[in-house]
Amino acid sequence: MRTATITRQTAETEISVTVNLDGTGAYDNQTGVGFFDHMLDQLARHSLIDMTIRAKGDYHIDDHHTVEDTGIALGQALAQALGDKKGINRYGECHLAMDDAQVRCALDLSARPYLIWNVAFEAQKIGTFDTELVREFFQAFSTHGGITLHVDQIHGFNAHHVAEAAFKSVARALRTAVETDPRKADAIPSTKGAL
Repeated sequence: MRTATITRQTAETEISVTVNLDGTGAYDNQTGVGFFDHMLDQLARHSLIDMTIRAKGDYHIDDHHTVEDTGIALGQALAQALGDKKGINRYGECHLAMDDAQVRCALDLSARPYLIWNVAFEAQKIGTFDTELVREFFQAFSTHGGITLHVDQIHGFNAHHVAEAAFKSVARALRTAVETDPRKADAIPSTKGAL
C-alpha cells in the first residue's frame, strides 16, 4: 500500500496529513481556512489520491502558516508514500480550462525540488483568502515533496477560477506521475537507478 501519515507540530501550527496514492480521490480536509479546504478537495478529487488533512493554526495572525505548513506536510506525505518510486510514470502534465482560466502544469517527481510559477492574480483576496498563499502552498509542497513543478497561467481574470484551475491542473498531472507504468512496474524511472 502506497500510504503515509505525517504529523507536524510547531509553535504556529498542528498538522496531520494522511494520503493513499492508490485511492479514488476521497477527501476529508479541515484546515480552518475555507477556500483552502475547497482547493485541497480539488487536489484530492482530481489526482485520485485519498487525503485526510487536519490543521490548526495561528489564525489570529493570518492564514499563512497554516497554508504553508500544510504544503510541507502534504509534500512529506507524498514523498514517503512514493517510497523508492519504483514503477511510477514519474512525469505528468495537464492543460486545464475552467471558464475564463487556463492553467498548464508540468511536473517531475525527481527528488529535485524546483518551482516555476507564472500565475498572476488580479485580486489580492478570494473571500478572506490571500491569493499569494496559493504560490506559498505550492512552493512548500514542491520543496518537501521533491517535485520539479512548473505552473503557467495561459489566461484568466477571475481569481477563484485561476486558483482552482491551478490546483486541478497540478492534480491531473500528479495523477499521471504517481501511477504505475505497466511496462516498467519493477524499474526505477531513471538511468541513474535511483530517484
